[in-house]
Amino acid sequence: MSVKKIVYVVIGCVGVGLGAAGAVVPLLPAFPFLLLAAYCFARSSERLHNWFTGTGLYKNNLESYIQGRGMTVATKIRIMITVTALMSFGFFMMRNVPVGRTVLACVWAFHIIYFIWGVKTLKAEGEGQTAAQ
Repeated sequence: MSVKKIVYVVIGCVGVGLGAAGAVVPLLPAFPFLLLAAYCFARSSERLHNWFTGTGLYKNNLESYIQGRGMTVATKIRIMITVTALMSFGFFMMRNVPVGRTVLACVWAFHIIYFIWGVKTLKAEGEGQTAAQ
């Protein structure tokens, strides 16, 4: 195994760990870490990639987005709230750096615009079904 593949495996494992923590810790986003893990495992090991794409963590958080179908409203809101909270902290810490605040505000705005209009919205499982079905 080459050094490059080993680095990808290590980064992928860290991504899975942080993504798993993010699935249960409210302010830690799972999505970007799991996306990082998927990328790294795809570049390092077919066996690890197949294992990861078979996990519930992947299926519940990334599968629909990677397949181009989109995200549920709850997932979009969770991501937007997390990023808003983290960027607000950075914005507050840069009170003496107006250029930094401007850049953060622009990144935040484009992030919100992307998740509202750029990512398709899926109905949550069971949504739109009647009790008779």
